[in-house]
Amino acid sequence: MQAYKYIGRPTPLIDGRAKVTGTTRFVADLPLPGRLHARPVLSLYAHARLKRIDTTAAARAPGVARILTAADLPEVPPSGRMQLLLARDRVIFAGQPIALVLAATEDAAEDAAALVQVEYEALPAAVTIDQALAPDAPLVWPDGLPGHESDAATHGAATGHEVERTAASNIAGTDGYTRGDVAAGFAEADIIVERSFTTPSVHQSSIEPQAVIARPDPDTGGVELWASTQGLFAAQRSVAKALGLPESLVKVTAAPVGGGFGAKNGLYEPLVAMAAHVCGQPVQMVLTRTEELLAGAPAPAARIHARLGAKYDGTLLALEAEVIIDDGCYPFNLAGFVAVTLGSVYNLPNLSLRATDVLTFKASAGAYRAPGAPSAAFAIESLIDELAGAAGLDPLELRQRHAVETGDLKANGKPWPGIGLRQVLAAVAEQPLWQNRAEARAAGRGVGLAVAAWPGGSEPAAAVCSLDRDGRLQVRVGAVDLHGTATSFALLAAETLGIAPEDVRVLAGDTETAPFAGASAGSKTTFSTGGAVVDAAREARRQVLAAAAELLEADVEDLDLADGRVQVRGVPASSLTLRELARKSMSWESPIAPISAGGRFAQPQSAPAFSAQLAEVEVDRETGEVRVHQLVVIQDVGCAVNPPAVDGQMMGGATQGLGWALYEAMVYDVSGQLLTGTLMDYAVPRFAQSAGAFTLVRVEAPSDNGPFGVRGVGEPPVIATAAAVANAIADAAGVRLTDLPMTPQRVWQALNSRSQSLEIGKRSRGEAPA
Repeated sequence: MQAYKYIGRPTPLIDGRAKVTGTTRFVADLPLPGRLHARPVLSLYAHARLKRIDTTAAARAPGVARILTAADLPEVPPSGRMQLLLARDRVIFAGQPIALVLAATEDAAEDAAALVQVEYEALPAAVTIDQALAPDAPLVWPDGLPGHESDAATHGAATGHEVERTAASNIAGTDGYTRGDVAAGFAEADIIVERSFTTPSVHQSSIEPQAVIARPDPDTGGVELWASTQGLFAAQRSVAKALGLPESLVKVTAAPVGGGFGAKNGLYEPLVAMAAHVCGQPVQMVLTRTEELLAGAPAPAARIHARLGAKYDGTLLALEAEVIIDDGCYPFNLAGFVAVTLGSVYNLPNLSLRATDVLTFKASAGAYRAPGAPSAAFAIESLIDELAGAAGLDPLELRQRHAVETGDLKANGKPWPGIGLRQVLAAVAEQPLWQNRAEARAAGRGVGLAVAAWPGGSEPAAAVCSLDRDGRLQVRVGAVDLHGTATSFALLAAETLGIAPEDVRVLAGDTETAPFAGASAGSKTTFSTGGAVVDAAREARRQVLAAAAELLEADVEDLDLADGRVQVRGVPASSLTLRELARKSMSWESPIAPISAGGRFAQPQSAPAFSAQLAEVEVDRETGEVRVHQLVVIQDVGCAVNPPAVDGQMMGGATQGLGWALYEAMVYDVSGQLLTGTLMDYAVPRFAQSAGAFTLVRVEAPSDNGPFGVRGVGEPPVIATAAAVANAIADAAGVRLTDLPMTPQRVWQALNSRSQSLEIGKRSRGEAPA
């Protein structure tokens, strides 16, 4: 990698001290006199007709200002989950908001919400995929599917295919991809491995729940919001659409976000804005943890049936798969992306991939870090590992033989842009854990390998760089800083302009003052908004050199700009600092204009990122408990702008991956009631349940189009973990787990089933049982 002065230098996060010391003010901490506190009344049924909502007792409770039902709000055709607002005649998931209590305090609102009486007429509910697909299934949308706005594409989880949709059905859409002749491929195969895999709905579980404040503007008729959101402009667009307002009359400010992971691409902003608009007062809603679990938008459950065929020598011949995604109550259209991901990591001459999104009477699905990709990796990486075992081949060598390279086709027929998968696999081969896996087996442990692919996203963005009077560079962006991107922007601007990062101030404005940026999602923020920052800093540098040339009476070509100073090359005495230049540009009758530069970035081709993980596990054969001793995370990051931030993303993502692998699941009973509605029941891994040791390996294969070769880093590290752990369990205990999470009960059952099978096999061969 090219050596840079500031890029690649470990740099403390700009907001790190405030967060560590507790001085950061999140939505709930913002001072706003006269606000009303909102508490939703949630449905007790997964599917029911609303016969009566009695708010009489609640309205008389102390401190209550108003109670809103759907009758108090304009009817908005739902083009997305955010437009569902309050249930009008029918509820379609347990936890759907029915009414909104507005009171002077949070306690008063909570007490009054408990007094709202709702009379239901219970209706049949299709809770599982099979129930929803049954011929006589109750329909989530009996009058036809609603319009569709999915945040999957916001994350880069788009296929480019037009999804086929069916009216009057619980099928939200179908998709499919084919290549070659699958039947012929399997006919030629010597080995065929076939499995069904399931992954559950998983919640994002950020520390801060959904939180938003809305204040009406009586002068313009508009509304102003402060939200824990990943996307300023997406929230503005959704609120304006719901209220029927021009977008320019909706002002959104992003408060510091206490964790997003995809959950905060917009959910309750329109409802709170409408409540404030109707009441004429500021309204704040911060969900409780149980409300977050009941009424959020978790990652969808998936069911994948797949088979993979190969020759004895390991030559891959064919892949066939059926992907079904449980979208919950609203179309999410993720199945096609999962199918494409299944068939795009390895070169396969024959493919047949079918994808279906299914609606059920549960909370609608939403994005969670690398939406769909952990499910796809769990399936394909398990099959690859099992096939390698059946053929007696090294699992890494099998992957290396078939790994895609730049220009190879994905399952949707589109070529991969510049990728570094082979460099990642080469780094796997160098890892001591992989080289010494025989020693791990001798110690009763297993080592598993899995690969992750993330296509990356790209969204247009703009940025503005201006030189303040004190010589510091001000960078204005519209991207929300979720994970240290503001610090990365400062490093990118400093490197480009020739100024110390400490002299760069990054400001994320509101929708009135900030230049446009897409949502901070899909591992595209540094790629897209960072590209705009570099473009703006490059133009600012041009302006600085032009102004300095005039002041120093020199040619631009003879000037150097570094360390915040411009000087004539070879003449140190002929120089001026950026502070001096800025002051001159802002003085009376100055011959030079202030330095202010806009930058733009629009690159439709993304920067994909690949990762691989090695997991070393120990399986307790008496209890089924799995202990992860080591987790090695190897990832192509393109260019590590700020290494500690990159490492934090890699470790954090892999830790969330352990939640997928071993602990987390949204569990519903037969009537659609959530059984894991508190953190007593929903098992987010604690620190003690993380890996015993992490090894983080950064591979830097520069992207073709990202600023300084950057790639997104947030999504890939969550993808491969569950598959790596599953493969490690198979290596340690000889059992193949195909359902997540791999809880002690499931592992014990697999071990017991295998033990019984071995005993039966011995008896059938006339051998003495153990």
